[in-house]
Amino acid sequence: MSVNLKTKRLLAVCVIGFLVATNCLAADYAKKQTVIADGHPIAVWSKEVPNPRGIILLHHGRTWSSLPDFDLQVQGEELSVMDHFNEAGFSVWAMDARGYGETPRDDSGWNTPNRAAKDVSIVLDWLSRETGRKVHLWGWSMGSMISQLATQQYPQHIASLTLFGYPLKHNFVYPEDLPTGQPPRKPTTAKAAASDFLLPGTISQKAIDEYVRHSLRADPIRMDWRYTHEYNQLAAANISVPVLLLQAEFDPLAKTASHAQLFTNLQNAHKQWVVLKNADHAALLESARGRLISASTAFYDWLQR
Repeated sequence: MSVNLKTKRLLAVCVIGFLVATNCLAADYAKKQTVIADGHPIAVWSKEVPNPRGIILLHHGRTWSSLPDFDLQVQGEELSVMDHFNEAGFSVWAMDARGYGETPRDDSGWNTPNRAAKDVSIVLDWLSRETGRKVHLWGWSMGSMISQLATQQYPQHIASLTLFGYPLKHNFVYPEDLPTGQPPRKPTTAKAAASDFLLPGTISQKAIDEYVRHSLRADPIRMDWRYTHEYNQLAAANISVPVLLLQAEFDPLAKTASHAQLFTNLQNAHKQWVVLKNADHAALLESARGRLISASTAFYDWLQR
């Protein structure tokens, strides 16, 4: 083999290697966009695929924002919910609520359920206009409650609602919540960040450590909420769109009796209730995540049949 041919082949291998590495790096990070909600900037993270089978908007839980929850990147592991939805052919967005991640607090310093639901509706309106399609809204933990409230109040652009880690107990009534003064702005802790990982063997210690590191970096201060009595508006009978209820077998916050009441009261007959075996509240980052993604995408496909 001539030196020139060897050189050309070596150069070709290097170029291919560079392109593969570049593509991998590009897939590692969600793209940030900003949606203005009543004058306030909302950070929205996106990972898109060509000719998507559907459009998904994710909403995080009480303490941690979208990137640690939905786009965790750990070397040697595939933990990103957004990447998994992309692999299944769906374009996916994830929003940071006010006071989370890269969305600042507003001047009040507080968030409220009604304010959060309206912000979701504004992002949904923007996303529907951007894509020309209705959106599958997917909420985790307290984010599932916010997503339900948004669905009840602003259903226009919602194709379906997924509730995962749904913590509301049947017939629970929030007391009137009218705090005065400034929000506490308490620091978050590593202990709190690791607290949802309950089942040994379902996630590596390396992944937990990375989740804790990313979470504390993204959300060093715990967001403050008031007017939580607005959650008393939640009622399954007032949901008009199809619903997927996802429950992890060992999730201490998701009570089967309460789920049964919610599922029974859903008025749209397009509904499914799926239980993830050997999983807990953080199943989206654990070994059950493949089944969680499959259950979600299968539901979306089922709605098209």
